[in-house]
Amino acid sequence: MTTNAQHTEQLISLYGGSTPVRSRWTYRADEPFTITAAFQTDRDRWVEWIFARDLLVAGLIGPSGEGDVRLSPEFSGGKSVMVLEIESPEGHAVLEMDHDAVERFLLATTKIVPLGAESDHFDVDALIEEITNV
Repeated sequence: MTTNAQHTEQLISLYGGSTPVRSRWTYRADEPFTITAAFQTDRDRWVEWIFARDLLVAGLIGPSGEGDVRLSPEFSGGKSVMVLEIESPEGHAVLEMDHDAVERFLLATTKIVPLGAESDHFDVDALIEEITNV
């Protein structure tokens, strides 16, 4: 089972301007520990970031993440936002997303796999087979 949330967010660029960016968030029961966030960079091109669902849970209540994906709740322009900072060798971006929309997405994931029950949905044997049959 999969749940998707699709919405447009604001990309806050390093030079101080902003550009709307469409994002597509996906959670799958067969990959219960991870969330995939895809960002549309061109008309037909999406860039995906995969990170732990626990990172999103923590990021809703306080600064979270030490690597390429960092999350933080903030108050901006009179509303609660979730700031997502992503970084790679190719670049760096800071996105502001509606905090309530992110929270609704997380709630939708918990209806598929409750928090703490991820191990019940994770197929270790399939992962081992995938890794060993490369």
